[in-house]
Amino acid sequence: MAEHLAGTSIHREGGPQTVNLRRCKLVVLKGPERGQEHVVSSDVIRVGKANDNDLTVTDETVSRVHFEIVRDAKGYLLRDLHSTNGTFLDGAEIKEAYIRAGSVIAAGAAELKFTPFEERIEILPSEENELGEMVGRSMQMRGIFGLIQRICHTDATVLIGGETGTGKDLIARTLHDMSPRASGEFVVVDCGAVAGTLIESELFGHEKGAFTGASTTRQGAFELAHGGTVFLDEIGELALDLQPKLLRVLEQRELRRVGGGKTLKVDIRVIAATRKDLRQEVDKGKFREDLYFRLNVVPIVSPSLRDRKEDIPALIERFLDQLCPPGRERPQLTGETLSALMDHEWPGNVRELRNVVERALALNMDPGSLVAPIDGRRATTHGGSGGSARIEFEPELSFREQKERWNDEFEQRYLVWLLRRNAGNISKAARDADMDRKYLHKLLKKFSIDPGDLKD
Repeated sequence: MAEHLAGTSIHREGGPQTVNLRRCKLVVLKGPERGQEHVVSSDVIRVGKANDNDLTVTDETVSRVHFEIVRDAKGYLLRDLHSTNGTFLDGAEIKEAYIRAGSVIAAGAAELKFTPFEERIEILPSEENELGEMVGRSMQMRGIFGLIQRICHTDATVLIGGETGTGKDLIARTLHDMSPRASGEFVVVDCGAVAGTLIESELFGHEKGAFTGASTTRQGAFELAHGGTVFLDEIGELALDLQPKLLRVLEQRELRRVGGGKTLKVDIRVIAATRKDLRQEVDKGKFREDLYFRLNVVPIVSPSLRDRKEDIPALIERFLDQLCPPGRERPQLTGETLSALMDHEWPGNVRELRNVVERALALNMDPGSLVAPIDGRRATTHGGSGGSARIEFEPELSFREQKERWNDEFEQRYLVWLLRRNAGNISKAARDADMDRKYLHKLLKKFSIDPGDLKD
């Protein structure tokens, strides 16, 4: 079974980052396995006679799935699973109860002693300046690289926080690609982009006829990701009424499709991301505390670009590698342009920087040119002279008319590029551009652009 980092907390107080791993130990006091010790790190521990339990106890008086121990915000909860001979905690029969350190659990004739403990592991910054598709020499990024390298081989649930455009999706993808699940599917669900009436089907699937328009049976993200990873982007946007159903999947690794009665087991790792402070959302009553606790096993905060500006040159080189067309002369970064890039505050973070590089290439700047982002006004070329896109000016037009013509051409070309980049998805395109969705609709109407024509 893959190692879990259940209930992980992360600390950094003037020294190396540390991770506290909360685990528990079950020692068999009575039964065929007497004397055996089992260290368990998962959030849900099932004990019984069947071989597919987390801990198998072969005593004949033990049911196939006798009891489970579930870790939640209050501690460890012992729950009887309709066993034949009952579950006893320190001599008292229970249906469910919280366990204390040193308590003895009896299942039939078998007895087990429960001991929780905590292991502290030091996470050193990685010596690498690249990991997966991510680049960064800053201490913040190398710290994240080190944490990813430590937890990638586990099934720990990860909650990635950070501002829009900081690359939370790249952290999730890297965790998957470096994990034993890399050969499985990496399924992304954008909880903020899917209509509220469809998100339940998107996550859990549906049966034919479950609702109007459900003409066929459909697998949801968790089924599709069986053996792989589910990435729940913008988890803070998930409706309150769906949060208990997500919690069930996280705790039990089982689900029911919308309109279905059959319980389906799923083998998945869950990674979630949010730009919101979920702790504050919990305090406001907009996010369930138990779900937050279940997601926040290993927290990672993706830093803003303004807090790691030393990474800008390496990021630009990476984007040029990815975006510069084959055979085209590679633009060179001048000192003036780099100074402007370093001075900018980057409210759109790494995504904004990528857009600046892609825009310079898309607008067909002269070789050696790169657009500086300051208010969109400055362009710097190799050698320090002013750069310009290949546009013909018309003598009969005034300055204002020339400018409006160029702005219109830029807006139209940018919108086409933006929609193609996001496969015609307006919600994703608006987030990608840091633009209000209503305003994006207004611009598309202005230029008679149909997003449906740009899906491919």
